[in-house]
Amino acid sequence: MKSTGVDRRRKQSMAIDGNRTFSATEKSVAERYGFRVTPYYHALGLLHEGVRRQYWPDARELEDNTLGADPFDEAKREHEAGVKGLVQRFEDRILLRVTSQCAVACRHCTRKGPLSAGTCGVLEDIPAALDHIRARPKIREILLSGGDALMLKDDEIHNLVATFAALPQIDAIRVGTRLPVVMPSRVTQKLARQLGQTKKVWVNTQFNHPAEITPESSIACGRLVDAGIPVSSQGVLLRGVNDDAEILCALFSGLQRIRVRPYYMFVCDRVAGTSHFHVDAQRARELERAVAERLGGLAVPRFVADCPGAKSKTPVGLS
Repeated sequence: MKSTGVDRRRKQSMAIDGNRTFSATEKSVAERYGFRVTPYYHALGLLHEGVRRQYWPDARELEDNTLGADPFDEAKREHEAGVKGLVQRFEDRILLRVTSQCAVACRHCTRKGPLSAGTCGVLEDIPAALDHIRARPKIREILLSGGDALMLKDDEIHNLVATFAALPQIDAIRVGTRLPVVMPSRVTQKLARQLGQTKKVWVNTQFNHPAEITPESSIACGRLVDAGIPVSSQGVLLRGVNDDAEILCALFSGLQRIRVRPYYMFVCDRVAGTSHFHVDAQRARELERAVAERLGGLAVPRFVADCPGAKSKTPVGLS
């Protein structure tokens, strides 16, 4: 499946000419890992350093010499599956990369290397993906990712969802997207209604800082919830951004207020170019305890690590 329909959203992104303000080193970082930000999100970044650090190039991204670009062996798993853009790490669910486009190039992204290098396979052969799923009846969840799944046109994402939701074995289709956070205007009432039609869609987004909870992002998430779509946040614990109990409490309580479930708080994946964001396990456990002592259970996510080779997410207390 080709990533058509992203031109309009690409015009709304990359509107900030970083070359005019980058230092020489920052320019080198951007050349290696890319630079992309929406005017909306950049405006937030000018006001809040915790937002800006998530998209602005950092010289420390070039200092990683030991971490790999593909810690979860996605390229190998895609090759084994024999379907471009299809990755299966767990028995009951698969990931489909349906686009290589994002509205913002997040500096902490797990796929920052492959995406910037253009080596992330994108699903083109939908019948082959359907055959793969039908041959494995234990698969009950599909993750639509990329890139950002909502960079596709309304009809493209709607047709994808409808096609895979029609499989009786599928209980849920997770749409992975940061657009409610970084480009909330993308989530129109039409899109929300379309996504809600099958009654199988769940949206997983990523809020990392309370400054990202704005009237605009609240409306975007509200449209999805009102359409019958559960919305969860799978945030990332980032040093210098949100590794503070007060910030986290404000983030999680704010998410509950706008009907977004704080689901996971991930320790940043150990990917090349991200070491400056890493929070050690002891500090992560301290933050988890501090949040649990201040907030009710509905507002407290699970603090976890996604460890290569593990059969499930690993609680930070065990990582």
